[in-house]
Amino acid sequence: MNQAHLDLLVSEGWREFLRGYILPFAFGHHHPSELGSHALEIGPGPGMTTDLLRPDIDKLTAIELDPDLAASLSSRLAGTNVHVVEGDATSMPFEAARFTGAMSFTMFHHVPTIELQNRLLAEILRVLKPGGLLVISDSSASEDLA
Repeated sequence: MNQAHLDLLVSEGWREFLRGYILPFAFGHHHPSELGSHALEIGPGPGMTTDLLRPDIDKLTAIELDPDLAASLSSRLAGTNVHVVEGDATSMPFEAARFTGAMSFTMFHHVPTIELQNRLLAEILRVLKPGGLLVISDSSASEDLA
């Protein structure tokens, strides 16, 4: 992820776009609380969606590949209902059926191949309890979003 992309992801404009457009579109007629008692967020980056959604979720685990972003988010959210794990979501360190819901927002375009995207989806389904809500929203890949 380039610096311009990171700068966008921490901006007030992005927060408002998430709150007003992306999250309502992604959740549709569902509410974030329907993710259940222990939700998983895949690829939170700097944590804007984490910040917006964590008030509606009892317990949230976030898995982030980038060590700097994971450390920063973990430090910033220490003592809250969020636990941050640095790790690769295509091979998650969680037991099967651990999470009641899972979500990922504007992250899939960072997964470089269809094979890895398929592995990521298989991992999400492995760690998601049967009947759990899965919410994913993304955009098309572009050089600006690299």
